[in-house]
Amino acid sequence: LRFDNQVRVVVFKSEVKGVFCAGADLKERAQMDDAEVGHFVKRLRNLMDEIAALPVPTIAAIDGYALGGGLELALACDLRVAASSAKMGLIETTRGLLPGAGGTQRLPRIVGIGLAKELIFTGRQIDGQEALSMGLVNHTVPQNSEGDAAYQRALALAKEILPQAPFAVKMGKLAINRGMEVDIASGMAIEGMCYAQNIPTRDRQEGMAAFREKRPPRFTGK
Repeated sequence: LRFDNQVRVVVFKSEVKGVFCAGADLKERAQMDDAEVGHFVKRLRNLMDEIAALPVPTIAAIDGYALGGGLELALACDLRVAASSAKMGLIETTRGLLPGAGGTQRLPRIVGIGLAKELIFTGRQIDGQEALSMGLVNHTVPQNSEGDAAYQRALALAKEILPQAPFAVKMGKLAINRGMEVDIASGMAIEGMCYAQNIPTRDRQEGMAAFREKRPPRFTGK
């Protein structure tokens, strides 16, 4: 996906009704020794980092349970859409663990330190409406009879992104992600570098031409 220029947005959904991702298989984990557990979690953390680093926007469609590593997967995405009936939580402390695939770092960056600590310390599960109220998800929708309401809303959100200039969207994502990790002056410099890369693109010229000619732009990603 990273190297496929035809990909504009990636939507993560489950093929299992009622479950987005239930996290690690604890029965499988029980068969591992300490070294194997450490290696497994490191690989999982690396996977989430790879997802977070995808150059295009990513959307998690949470139509059911997103627990432990399952919620960490959703946190690694840029945007999250949940059914109101979905259940989300970093439940690791209820199993004698702490989040190990990015949860302790990504959750506070999304909902703030106080709420993140409360959710991680208690291992509490919250529904889609609660998640929306704390900014954990971008949108919450009532579940439908097919059980894919969040996926349908995620597709609608993806279709809002699709017509926009692909390279500009990629640079916007890069500027936000890198800028959030540094002070604002450094962030402004990062934005400037990303903007400079966007100036010579054909899409920028097309956007200006379309505005002048009062027509929809036809972006190609070049």
